Amino acid sequence: MRKLINFNEDWKFIKQDEEKAMEKTYNDEQWLEVNVPHTWNAIDGANGFDFYKGACWYRKEFAVDTLEQDNRVFIEFNGSNSITDVYVNGHHMGQHKGGYSIFRFDITDVIEFGQKNTMAVKVDNTVVDDVYPQMADFTFYGGIYRDVNLVITNQVHFDLLDYGSKGIYVVQDDVSSEKAKLIIKSRLVNNKEQEEKVRLWADLLDAEGNKVAYGVQEVVLAAGETKVVEVPAVIEEPTLWNGTKNAYMYQANVTMQSFNDTIDELKIPFGVRYFEVDPAKGFILNGEPVNLNGVSRHQDRKDMGWAITKKEHKQDMELIKEVGATSIRLAHYQHDQYFYDLCDQEGMVVWAEIPFITIMSKTELEGINAKQQMIELVRQNFNHPSIMFWGIQNEIQISGERPELRKLVKELDSLTKQEDPTRLTTMANVMFVKDKDEYNYMTDTIGYNKYYGWYNGEAEDFAGWIDGFHETNPNVSMGISEYGAEGILQFHTNDPKVKDYTEEYHALYHEKVWKIFSERPFLWSTYVWNMFDFGANIRDEGGVKGRNNKGLITYDRKVKKDAFYMYKAHWSDEKFVHITSKRFVDRADNTITVKVYSNCEEVTLYANGAKLATKTGPERIFIFDDVSIKDGLNEVKAVAKQDNKVFQDMASFNKVKEPNPSYVSPDEGGGPVANWFEMPDLDDVEIKELTITDDVYSTSNTFRELLDNTETKAVVDKYLPGIEDHSMFGMLEGFVVEDLAQVAPEQFSDKMLYTLNKELTKVKK
Repeated sequence: MRKLINFNEDWKFIKQDEEKAMEKTYNDEQWLEVNVPHTWNAIDGANGFDFYKGACWYRKEFAVDTLEQDNRVFIEFNGSNSITDVYVNGHHMGQHKGGYSIFRFDITDVIEFGQKNTMAVKVDNTVVDDVYPQMADFTFYGGIYRDVNLVITNQVHFDLLDYGSKGIYVVQDDVSSEKAKLIIKSRLVNNKEQEEKVRLWADLLDAEGNKVAYGVQEVVLAAGETKVVEVPAVIEEPTLWNGTKNAYMYQANVTMQSFNDTIDELKIPFGVRYFEVDPAKGFILNGEPVNLNGVSRHQDRKDMGWAITKKEHKQDMELIKEVGATSIRLAHYQHDQYFYDLCDQEGMVVWAEIPFITIMSKTELEGINAKQQMIELVRQNFNHPSIMFWGIQNEIQISGERPELRKLVKELDSLTKQEDPTRLTTMANVMFVKDKDEYNYMTDTIGYNKYYGWYNGEAEDFAGWIDGFHETNPNVSMGISEYGAEGILQFHTNDPKVKDYTEEYHALYHEKVWKIFSERPFLWSTYVWNMFDFGANIRDEGGVKGRNNKGLITYDRKVKKDAFYMYKAHWSDEKFVHITSKRFVDRADNTITVKVYSNCEEVTLYANGAKLATKTGPERIFIFDDVSIKDGLNEVKAVAKQDNKVFQDMASFNKVKEPNPSYVSPDEGGGPVANWFEMPDLDDVEIKELTITDDVYSTSNTFRELLDNTETKAVVDKYLPGIEDHSMFGMLEGFVVEDLAQVAPEQFSDKMLYTLNKELTKVKK
C-alpha cells in the first residue's frame, strides 16, 4: 500500500550557490538548520525593490527501510520557486521549471535502502527567459515554500509522474439534478518486468460514507506499461455542489487489487455540478443565477512570504467567508492544494490561473513553459469542483503588439480546452485593450483589470465603459477581473479624493464601484483587487515600500479596513454594525460626519451618551451629518436591533485645535510607474493642434520602436533620460507611450504627450 512520509523537518540551508553541494560527502555542518515551508525572502521580499534573487541550497539526510526495496520511491515537492534541481546521493534526478505546481521524481534506483541517503536541492529564483513569470507586480519569493513528501508505492501504482497529478480524474461527463454520469479516468503504471493483471475498483461514496455507485474493470498491464483506463459510473438523483448554499462533496475510493491484495488506493473528494455563463444573465450554477461577488488572493503573509502553513490558509478562508464573498480569483499562479480543498468545502467558485503575466519571453516564442504550467494546473486540480474557470493570461498585452503573443494566447486556450473540456476558459485583459480587440473573443469568458478612480479617471467612469462594452459586444461574457485603490491606515481626511491613499477614499471608492457593478447583472463576475495587502517589490507608494496596499485587510491580517465592512454589509447575512474612520481619531472640526456600515435595517447613533438620530439605509450605508464634538475625547456608539438581538460598535474621536499632519500622505499615487521617472517641468507648455499621420513617429508607437530609431531615441532620451537603464524597462518597452498615460496620467499628461508628439512627428518612418 502507498505510504506518504512528510519531509518538512530537519533540512540544512545556505543562502548562496555552492558548487559541490550536490555531492553526498559534502560537509554542511555550518549551514543553517531550517524546516520547510521556507523562503529566504520572508523579510526582504516586501521591503523594496532589491531582494535576494539567486541560487540557494537545501540538504537533508534520510533513510528508507529495507522492507521497501521491492517498491518504488518518489520525492514530491508541492511548491519550490522557481527552478529546482534535485540530487540524491550525488545523482541528478531532474530539474523542474516553475514555482507553483507539484512535481515529483522517481528516486528508487539511486537510494540505498536501510542506509543513510542524502538529498541536495538547488533552488533558484532568478528570472530567466524560458520560465514564467518574467515580470509582475508581486514579489517572486525564493525557496521550498510548500510541503515536501516521500511517497512509497507498489511497483504497480497510479501514475505519480503525470505532470504532478494524482493520476486519477473524476470526469463529469453529463450532470443534472436527475443524474450524474461520470467517468473515472485512471493512469495505471506497471514498473515490473513482467505482465500484471489487476482489478480496478471505483467506489463512490456520499458525504455520510454510503456507497452510491461503483465501477469495476479488469486490466492487463504489459511490463513497463502506462495505461489509461476509463470506468463509467452513474449517481442517481445526485446532491449537487451548489456553492456557498451547499458545498456537497462525494468521495471516490479508487483501488487496484491483485488477488487478495490492495496494491494501491487513492481517495478523491469531488462534487458534481453544472454551470454556464450567459452574456446577458451572468453566471448560472445548476440552472440558477449566482452573483459571483469575488475577491482576489495572493498567498504571501507578512514576515513569512510564501512559506505559510495550513493555519494561515485556514485564516485567509475564514476572513473571505466573513466578508461574504462567493468567488475567489486565485492570482496569479497555482495555489496550494490545501487552499483549493478549502474552496471545495466552503463553496467558493474559483478562477485558477497560470503566471503567464505582464511580459512574454523575448527569446522563447513557443510558450513551452507556459503550456507546461497550464497542463500542471489543470491535471493537478481537475477534481476540485470549486474550480470552474481556467485563466490563461493576466495583462500579457503589456508585452506590446506581438503576433507571436496573440498566437500563444490562442494556443493556450486550445490546450486548456483539450486538457479539460468540462470547464470554461478566461483571461484578464490589461486596461488599455480596446473593446473590439481580438483578445476579447479568444476565450469563453473575459475579464478586464480596470482601475477607474485610481490609475485614471474617476470611479464613476466604470458605468459608461461597462455599458459601452456590453453594447459593442453583446455576445461576450464580460467580467471585472481586477478593480481597487490603495488604502493605507495611517492616512485620513474629511475630503477623500483620488490617489490620496486615505482609508476614507479607499472605502468611498468601493462604495461607488460596487453600486455600479451591482446594477449590471450581466457581469459574470467581479473581483476586488485585493483581499489582502501583499508583497510587491517594485512599489514605493504612500510612504510604504515593497507593498501593494489595495487589500481589504492588512498584510499581517490583523486589521480589516473600512472597505471590508462595506462589502460585508452587502454580501454577508451575518448581522453587524461598523463605524468607519475609527483610526481618524484627531479631529479639528466642531462637527463631524459619522458613517456606519451595517446590514441591519436601521441604526441609531449616540454621542457622549446622548441619542442623536436613527437612520434607515437601503444602501446599507448610514450617514449621520453634523455630529457635534467637544474638546478632548468623544465617545460615539452605533446601535442596531434586529431579530431580538442588539448589534453595536463604538469609536473615540479626539477634538484637537489643529489637523494631525501625520494623516496626510507624503505623495500622490498612480502605481509603480509614478515612481520610475523624473518628469520635466511642462507648466508653460501650451497645447496646440497637431496633425499626426501614419508615416511619422508619435506616442502611438511603443518605447521599443522609438528607441530603435536614432532620431526618435534622442527625443525620448531628452524627456526621459536613462529610461533604458531602468530596472523595469523590460516591462515598459512593449508599452505604447499613450497607453502608459492610462497607468500614470499625472506623469504622461496631455502636455507631456503633446511635447513628445511635437518632436516625434518630425521624424518620418
